[in-house]
Amino acid sequence: MTNPLTGLFKARQRDAARSALYAGSVHRCGAYLATQGAPGPLIPRQTRLTQAIGTLTASVDGPAADPFDALLGVGERALEAGGEASAELALSVAGTATRLRQRSRAAWRLHGAALDGLGRDDEALESYERYLALVPGGDGAPGTARRIDTLRQRRALLDELTALVTDDTEDSAGLRSALSRPAAPPAELTPQVAALLRRRLARDGAGDPAVRRLAELYGAYRRLVERDAVPAELPDAVTPVGVAGLRALLTGKSVCVVAGGDEGTGGALDGYDVVVRCDGFRTGARTDLHAVTPRGATPWDGPPWTAETGIRLVFDEAAPRWRRVVRQRLVPGAQEHIGDVSLRRPLTDPALLGESVWGEDASTAFTVLRLLDFLDAGPRLDLIGFRTAGAGALRPAEAAWVEAHSTLRDDSTMRIALR
Repeated sequence: MTNPLTGLFKARQRDAARSALYAGSVHRCGAYLATQGAPGPLIPRQTRLTQAIGTLTASVDGPAADPFDALLGVGERALEAGGEASAELALSVAGTATRLRQRSRAAWRLHGAALDGLGRDDEALESYERYLALVPGGDGAPGTARRIDTLRQRRALLDELTALVTDDTEDSAGLRSALSRPAAPPAELTPQVAALLRRRLARDGAGDPAVRRLAELYGAYRRLVERDAVPAELPDAVTPVGVAGLRALLTGKSVCVVAGGDEGTGGALDGYDVVVRCDGFRTGARTDLHAVTPRGATPWDGPPWTAETGIRLVFDEAAPRWRRVVRQRLVPGAQEHIGDVSLRRPLTDPALLGESVWGEDASTAFTVLRLLDFLDAGPRLDLIGFRTAGAGALRPAEAAWVEAHSTLRDDSTMRIALR
């Protein structure tokens, strides 16, 4: 005969274990707050994390509340706060959440995001895949599927990099060791790979096939580290495009880059398939591709991009700033395509042109022109309305490059042909 008290005893055991898990998370939150030191200037994301911790603490002590959602809220706010300590806190509470509810989609997604933020790619992949397996039909999670693809690409690049590290030096041995560890974070790997590339360049020269492949892998890895490819919360009906996507959109088309604000071109633009304008221009002017370089201390606070265009490319050297600018200044319906992170710094990106000589202050017109010339997708590439001085002028070094690569210069129509 079954003892009727057995079920009650087991239920109490489960409740005790559950309470211990929540208590452990509250203790971990308290330890995190204790490490933050004296209060400094109010930072909204840190304030939201502190409030989330308070909500969790109150819900754990509540008589009937379920603290699970509050626990997830702490993890989400911790990831939002940024920094390694916050990511460690997010991982801790996510681990608790997955033990409390092993089939919680939100818990596994948070667990993967925390591991991802710490650079633990292989473990993040496992958690993301657990989350995706719990999504009905695997649908409804395109962002996670894209992130899984990114992490797999990064792993494949690192595997190929490992085969290229053949030097019998202490530095190379350290890099081989780091590459073999599944939890080696990008912050550790990236400078070591860069140092290897510099050593190989000095020893074998840029023409060596292995050096060229190493440079390609390094550039591709750096770009993948900076992804997600597009920031969260993009407006509806905006399709992100990368390098291959942009080339496909331009293949076989004649292109002209028009000097900013120059509207005196009459019907000269009618013969082009794609009209490119840069930075600010008159609303209503024909613009098939808009290239813009937000500048200033807070470029995300600039006016929204309401002028309609087919493709909008936003250039910026800093990935976090680029994401914030794109997220805050894009306007629904004002563009069909937005360039992703692979197109944010084409001049200096080692996976594209890798020409750091132009610096971060390169003009928008030259940046997009050099990108289009590099892609070599169409039969015709012209500049319209660019002057040697004053408004619409390129920088001296940029103008010299154009002069050296131009095939025709027509001063009467202010047209410079590069094809």
